[in-house]
Amino acid sequence: MSKVYLHRAGWPDKLLGSVKENGDVYRSDPGLDDRIGRVELDTGKVYERKIGPDDYLGRVNLDNGKVYLHVPRGSDEYLGRVRENGRMYMHDPLSPDDYIGNISEPMTYTHGGAAFLLLVLPAKFEED
Repeated sequence: MSKVYLHRAGWPDKLLGSVKENGDVYRSDPGLDDRIGRVELDTGKVYERKIGPDDYLGRVNLDNGKVYLHVPRGSDEYLGRVRENGRMYMHDPLSPDDYIGNISEPMTYTHGGAAFLLLVLPAKFEED
């Protein structure tokens, strides 16, 4: 199990949740953790858990860690990437990419991509 953190400049990074070896993603809450989604380890497709069929959110490239948001009836949007060391960067077309979080003990790019889409990105926008 790898823990996922949101980077906070000048403060300790915030624990958001974890990713299990099987691709399940959990949000850390007081008490029991809540399973919020999953990643298909063989394809890199990331799904958000919902009542009924899970929602397809996007994908992570298995070879280089690039993360894409699914856009219905359009080209998927490139959001950023996960590095081999678990550090996550959000793409900024006008300046260097922003460091936004990390996953401890990254297993594969797919695990990091799921953490990026399901935990770190929502928390980043929630703080802004």
